[in-house]
Amino acid sequence: MQCPSCQHTDSRVLESRAADSGRSVRRRRECLNCDFRFTTYERVETVPITVVKRNGSRETFNRSKLLHGLLRACEKTGLEPSRLEAVVDDIELVLQQRAGREVSSNEIGELVLQRLREMSEVAYVRFASVYRQFQSVSDFVATLEGLGNRGKTKNRLVVVG
Repeated sequence: MQCPSCQHTDSRVLESRAADSGRSVRRRRECLNCDFRFTTYERVETVPITVVKRNGSRETFNRSKLLHGLLRACEKTGLEPSRLEAVVDDIELVLQQRAGREVSSNEIGELVLQRLREMSEVAYVRFASVYRQFQSVSDFVATLEGLGNRGKTKNRLVVVG
C-alpha cells in the first residue's frame, strides 16, 4: 500500500476491523518510512452491473446515485440515512446475485418501491412520482388509492370456524 504522504510502498497494519456491515475491512496503517498514519478499506471486487435506461442507453450501476434518490424521497420523513444505506446495500446484493449483468432501470425502481412501501408511505409516493413520471393529479390519486387498498386487506380479521 502506497503512503499518501511520501509514496513509500511499505507500511504496517496497526488495526483491522469490519466496516460497512461486514462488507469491507477497515485498516489503520503506518508508513515504515515517514511514520504517517492512514486508513484503507478493502472490499470484494464485484463484476460491474450495467443499467439499461428507458431510452436504451447503458451506464454502470452507481450506488451513490441510488442513495441520492432515496435520500431525496425520504427528506423530512424521519427515516435515518443509515437505514437507507442498508436498503441500497440490499438492492445491490440482489443485483449482484442475479445471473445476468444487465438490469433495467425499471427493475431497480420496483425494488426500491417494494422497500419504501414498508418504510414510509410518503417516501413511497415521492419516489413513485419521479420514477413513474406522474403527469397529473390522477396519477397521485391512483397511487394513494393503491396504498389505501393495501392497508385494508392487510388489516382484515380472518375468522376460522
